Amino acid sequence: MPHFVVDCSQGILRQRSEEEILLRLHRAVNATGLFKEPDIKVRVHPFGVYAVGGGKDDFIHVFSHIMGGRTVEQRADLSRRIVSELADMFPGVGRIAANVAEFEKATYCNRDML
Repeated sequence: MPHFVVDCSQGILRQRSEEEILLRLHRAVNATGLFKEPDIKVRVHPFGVYAVGGGKDDFIHVFSHIMGGRTVEQRADLSRRIVSELADMFPGVGRIAANVAEFEKATYCNRDML
């Protein structure tokens, strides 16, 4: 935990490799100091078939899933840092966004908790 899932158009991967996207987002998230580095998980999910505003513009959206307990300011800063890093990597892509969703510790379970 936390998880950062990058939904993007397939064209994004013609501009930068998945590995570079993963590495740079991992670094940006880690720089917030909100998480232990070994806990940060980043995945890229490219789409070949999609519609954006009725067209085929390239896009990137990062869905961030974190354990509850951070302030609104911390979550907003996390989103800004993610979007800033991606905007730096993809200056020609106009549709870049991120959101942060919290989940409850009471409803979370992983294998180690069984």
